[in-house]
Formats: sequence, structure tokens, C-alpha cells
Amino acid sequence: MPPTAPRTQSALAVPSPGRGANRTRARRRTLRRAAGLITGASLLVAACGTGTTSGSPDTKKTARSSTEQALTQYPAGNRPAAPMLSGKTINGDRLDLADLRGKVIVLNVWGSWCAPCRAEAPDLKKASDGTRDLGVRFVGVDTRDNDGAAKAFERNYGITYPSFRDPDGKLLLGFNGRIPLSAVPSTVFIDRDGRIAARIIGPTTYTTLTELLKDLAAEKAGQNDGGAAK
Repeated sequence: MPPTAPRTQSALAVPSPGRGANRTRARRRTLRRAAGLITGASLLVAACGTGTTSGSPDTKKTARSSTEQALTQYPAGNRPAAPMLSGKTINGDRLDLADLRGKVIVLNVWGSWCAPCRAEAPDLKKASDGTRDLGVRFVGVDTRDNDGAAKAFERNYGITYPSFRDPDGKLLLGFNGRIPLSAVPSTVFIDRDGRIAARIIGPTTYTTLTELLKDLAAEKAGQNDGGAAK
């Protein structure tokens, strides 16, 4: 008579009674809770890091992609004033946003150490070149970075618009009490009256940029001016 083959049993497929079954059920509950946490946090993995700014609740939120970007738009007539940032660029020049009043400004927060910033850089470059004739100006805020790495980043991606140097993150504190701005990368859209029209948390795309900018560029100066920005 041939020897009897050993029988095997899957602990997951046919759990043994008693404590084994209880452990299996506990593992399943843990996995379900973990899945919920991953879903809730999926938006945050797109960003490299967080800052320290805070602000009022968002007026309107539209998630363009649950893993890439979150868009907040502020309706005309109900837009918070943008801070008129000023300081030195990574190239040592002086830059003041007040000098760009009357233009639509795209303010992109980035760092050479940030992988999503590298991913969005070609789209920012393309959108900057393509919307300049519409009266749009792009400005970067290079945060928690060093000038050498930042300059190499700009050369690598052909970025020609200026970027503030913000090595300690203090420049972004100007957004405190205006809008939440806590992740890198982030992009803020400022209308011709110096008011915040939209904000993106996470990496953006050429399509999103140009769709928003066509609408903002069509707005006339003065129609959203509820008070000068400070």
C-alpha cells in the first residue's frame, strides 16, 4: 500500500475554531481599518512635506485627482487678499510682487529636494511660456533649499521666471490667516487685483494651469478689488 500523502490546511481558508478564528477576524478588521486610513491619506502622498501656514476654511473644493492635486477656487467678489511678498531671488536679485499688480500671478512653492516638484516642472515651464502674452507672470518660492541646488534645478528644467529664496520657510508665513498653504508643492493663483483666485495642493499639470489661467486672464482689473492686498 503506498504511503498516505500528508494533508495540508490553509489557516486563512479554513480557520480553526477558537482562538485561531478570532485572530483571523481581528486581522481582517485591522486590514479594513488600514484600507480606510490609506484612502483618507491618499491626497497627502503627492506632496513632499508640510509647512506652517494656516487659514480660513476653503470656499470651494474640487479634487481633480485623488492622488495628485486638490484644487480650491474662490469665487469673484469673495477672494482673500494675497500677501505682497518681497525679497531676494535665488539669483540674488530683488523681487516684489507689488510690481506685478495688474498681472495674473502664478505663485508656485517648490524645492529642488521635492520629487513631485520635479514632476510638475516641465508643465509649469510650458504654461509660463504659453500664457505670458495673456498677461500672466509666474513666480516661484524656493523653500527650505539651498541656492546651488535650486539654480541647478532651474537650469535642468529651463525655468526662466524668478523664484524667491525662502530657506527657512518664513516667507510663506505671509499666507497665515488668508488661505491654508501647508504642502510642497503648492500653487497659488492671484488675480489682476491682487486677490487669491485659486490654490492647488500637490503637483499640478499643464491642462489645469491653462484652464484656470484662461479664465483669470479674461477678467478685467477692478472687478474683484475688494481692498488692496497687503
